[in-house]
Amino acid sequence: MPIVVNLDVMMAKRKMSLNELSEKVDLTLSNLSILKTGKAKAIRFSTLEAICKALDCQPGDILEYVDG
Repeated sequence: MPIVVNLDVMMAKRKMSLNELSEKVDLTLSNLSILKTGKAKAIRFSTLEAICKALDCQPGDILEYVDG
């Protein structure tokens, strides 16, 4: 898949656990895990905004386009 989700990288940089992020963005652990593993087919802008706010980052820090 050409879109890579670097959520785990940003969480590690911010020393934030999946449980903590789940509480901050009001998203279930299972949905957050699906996103973190790159298995999600879509993400709502409101969810992306909440994640960026919680991790103090930009969308480009989480999502990356890789050709090939």
